[in-house]
Amino acid sequence: MEKFKSVKDLVASAESDVVSFYEKGNKAAGTRLRNAMQQLKVIATDIRKEVTEKKNNQ
Repeated sequence: MEKFKSVKDLVASAESDVVSFYEKGNKAAGTRLRNAMQQLKVIATDIRKEVTEKKNNQ
């Protein structure tokens, strides 16, 4: 559950960068957004592994 909460927090914090990049054309915000998306990918992979382990151990 803790990792899922961190996904929600990361998405919420990246929201301002999404607006800055897509609506205002801020290239630095695009870089920050790409970094946040990479972090999401890593956390999502960890969650998938955790769910698989828990499912297989039941």
